[in-house]
Amino acid sequence: MAGTGTDYVSSEQLRVGRYIYLELSWLDHPFSFNNFMIRNAEQLREVRSLGLARIRIDPARSQVVSDADADDAAAADDDGAETDVDAVEAPDAEARAARDAVLEEKRTRVERNRRIRCRINACEREFLEAATVCRELSRTLFSDPAKAVDSANRLIGRLTDSLLLDRDVMVHLMNDKVAGEEVYYHSLNVAMLALLLGKALELESGVLKLIGVAALFHDIGKVDVPDKILLKKDPLTHAEEEFLHQHCAYGVAHGRTAGLSEPVLQVIGMHHERMDGSGYPNGLKGDAIPRLARLVGVVNDYDMLCNPTNLADAITPHEALSLMYAKYRRRYDEQILKALIHILGVFPPGTVVRLSNDAFAMVLSINSARPLRPVVMVYDPEIPKEEAIIVDLGEETSVNIAKAIRPNQLPRQVFDYLSPRKRVTYYFDPASGKTGGGA
Repeated sequence: MAGTGTDYVSSEQLRVGRYIYLELSWLDHPFSFNNFMIRNAEQLREVRSLGLARIRIDPARSQVVSDADADDAAAADDDGAETDVDAVEAPDAEARAARDAVLEEKRTRVERNRRIRCRINACEREFLEAATVCRELSRTLFSDPAKAVDSANRLIGRLTDSLLLDRDVMVHLMNDKVAGEEVYYHSLNVAMLALLLGKALELESGVLKLIGVAALFHDIGKVDVPDKILLKKDPLTHAEEEFLHQHCAYGVAHGRTAGLSEPVLQVIGMHHERMDGSGYPNGLKGDAIPRLARLVGVVNDYDMLCNPTNLADAITPHEALSLMYAKYRRRYDEQILKALIHILGVFPPGTVVRLSNDAFAMVLSINSARPLRPVVMVYDPEIPKEEAIIVDLGEETSVNIAKAIRPNQLPRQVFDYLSPRKRVTYYFDPASGKTGGGA
């Protein structure tokens, strides 16, 4: 036996429908995963050709076949027995070449995985640089407002120009190490998502830049709100809520002093207004709320659900989008909310998932052109965490996402391996969109 629910069989005892574990290095076999169900005769021949004396199986996850089906499978094996034996014992040049080609493709995938990690690392460095600019904005807006506004325009101009380079854009999950609790991380996250959302809605470059600047400054009025209110983890009192709501008016006053444009001031003042009139400070409804304020408001709520003041209240990106659509969609401009769901996919970066082959994985990146087929990092105890398999589901079409998993439902060893982020922050990388996600 090899642990609960598993056993070993000889290569000859294998049949289609067996769920197997290949106790080999990932590079020493042509399959995408080390554990999977044998689904056809071709896969069966491939497994047998590996030359393993015995193979670990999981009877509980194997597909039970009737005796008649087993006889048919055996007959099919007998029909090709001579060929199969020859292929195992003395594979011809064509078979060797085919297998070598598959293994070479896998080595190529390892190199692509390395490049994905390099791109994510590069994005994390760019994210930190952008966050540093945001931190300086909050410090210089009052001492040197012209400089702060110029810095914001340059940062958003660079991001917008980069975003418009290509139709496809990769959205990467940032490591916890680059995220913090400071307001400028929230503002940068809102700006990144607002730009992506604006692009998806086909807004022109000049409007995108307005959105980006407005997102960077949308919470600037919070500098006038005491930390004991901003950082309070317990529910706010009515008086505290009223004080917090004033940050919209404070922000407009500071923005006007700094010379921000009227569309930007509208976003600062109205990003908490909601389509059904449930927002603040004025309870505006529908078209009374400028479209750019509606857009930033949707993104702001999404980020606050994923990254609340009290991280114990955080919900997963998948849950946040589901909640916004299923329970609160009347609060939002439906076109804008649907566009956000489209660009982030049903399973946004940071979501822990179970794949159709029962493997656990975490969504690392999405391609805006293929949001339902993200790039995932797969849990495999046989592979060191630093070398974890990264699979682009846009290319690995035999596997898909079965469902999202709450991190606290994961076995401890899986949680430690995947390391779900406490804080969820994103950065986009248009360059990698041209390579189909780089995986």
